[in-house]
Amino acid sequence: MEKKEIRKYVLQKRKELTEKECVEKSQKICEKILKMELFQKAEWIYVYMDCKKEVSTKPLIEAAWAAGKRVAAPKVFGEEMRYFEIRSYDDVMPGYFGIPEPFHTENEAPCEEALLLVPGVGFDENRHRCGYGKGFYDRYLSVHKKHDTIAVSFEFQMVDEVPADQYDIFPQILVTEERIIK
Repeated sequence: MEKKEIRKYVLQKRKELTEKECVEKSQKICEKILKMELFQKAEWIYVYMDCKKEVSTKPLIEAAWAAGKRVAAPKVFGEEMRYFEIRSYDDVMPGYFGIPEPFHTENEAPCEEALLLVPGVGFDENRHRCGYGKGFYDRYLSVHKKHDTIAVSFEFQMVDEVPADQYDIFPQILVTEERIIK
């Protein structure tokens, strides 16, 4: 499948997902990540703010805050994405394409070695990723190379093969509700 077809297929499957299923599957994914040494050792967690039945990052965000970790979320500026610390959900509001973004831009996150959670539309077993087509994460990670990266995906987002090119950056680990792929 081409990336355009993967997006159409997966976005339809996400629409069919009930809120209850989304919460339950997201919780399973987050529980796996919470047990990982990468999460436990990280001082900073860079998360995406989920929307439209993506894997929810709320359990990870709340666990990070409870553990005294610092959390940052991305904000889009034209073609660029930058991370800003958030200390509560009051620090975000709908931004680019209605996705929650930090609105306090004086707290730019300084950690180049944070654990970064990567969203995506589709993935394959080689950890190739199909995003939404704008390239924000690939551009960000091509400049900020020291982050440990974990992508999260519902099992139904897994496809046989995601086309990849020289600009695609693959997450180190992929976690679904059923498995961990390294």
